[in-house]
Amino acid sequence: MSSIAIPNTMQAMVLDQLRQPLALKTLPTPVPGTGQVLIKVIACGICRTDLHIVDGELPTSMLPLIPGHEVIGEVVLTGPGVKKMTTGRMVGIPWLAHTCGHCKYCTQGQENLCEHALFTGYTVNGGYAEYLVAWEDFCIDLPAMYADPGGAPMLCAGLIGYRCWHMLPEHAINIGIYGFGAAAHIITQIAHYQYKSIYAFTKPHDGKGELFAMEMGAVWAGSSLVAPPILLDAAIIFAPDGSLVPIALSHLDKGGAVICGGIHMSDIPGFKYSALWQERSIRSVANLTREDGRRLFEIAPQIPVMTKVQCFPLSAANEALTALRNGAFSGAAVLVM
Repeated sequence: MSSIAIPNTMQAMVLDQLRQPLALKTLPTPVPGTGQVLIKVIACGICRTDLHIVDGELPTSMLPLIPGHEVIGEVVLTGPGVKKMTTGRMVGIPWLAHTCGHCKYCTQGQENLCEHALFTGYTVNGGYAEYLVAWEDFCIDLPAMYADPGGAPMLCAGLIGYRCWHMLPEHAINIGIYGFGAAAHIITQIAHYQYKSIYAFTKPHDGKGELFAMEMGAVWAGSSLVAPPILLDAAIIFAPDGSLVPIALSHLDKGGAVICGGIHMSDIPGFKYSALWQERSIRSVANLTREDGRRLFEIAPQIPVMTKVQCFPLSAANEALTALRNGAFSGAAVLVM
């Protein structure tokens, strides 16, 4: 039992209806069930996936819903059957909330594709709140340097970016990134650490975005409509724009790969087979695994990966989502409780 006084109610930003602003509400503080812990939220990152959910671009079966899946928090209460987590522990709560453990994907090491998976801030309530419950087996232990608001983007932008990174061909040295936001600014630091070169593509006329990419360690930055100075070994697309796929393909060298790192993307226009020939490939990245979390938080402190965040109070979640939608800041937005 926690020594921290836990209130009976909490504040949360709630999505009642798609394509409508979130509502600040007072709700009962959730109670952890079997195998679950209660987390006092310190910070929750604002992810582009949250935008896709709020804007109705992803099918949403749970309404009302508390969004948010880049959570930094403290364990303050443990439920029945909890064996590992203790109160006072600082943890991260990612997108992957729970898996069944017995479907073919779970048993073959692909829990990110679990047929019965639950997702934080999408099919279970998330971190745009003062408290949330999470399964202890899916909480991520955090190095001390990431147990604060600056660590929040690591829980999705970092994890999905790192999973994309491991989808790249082993020979890839010169790598393009389309959509230079939260994930890109983390991955670019990892690339620099591993002596690889990032070519950053931004929206046309986005001088601020190009400058930010160069500050983060990119060797070149320019419009997505402009060809890079060399052929690329691979490209990662974080922007939800399907038209970028054939563009990225056209800039690849033989054997190169395009990795699509978003949960939602507009339709990909047709392109000639010659663009794909010579063993070029296109892959998508879906969700994440607990192993991704272990690997990322093992390497990140060695670099060390630093995040650029803009903090907002919980009640300003709508303003933060609008700022993200409009590309009004560099790096990541974070709600601080």
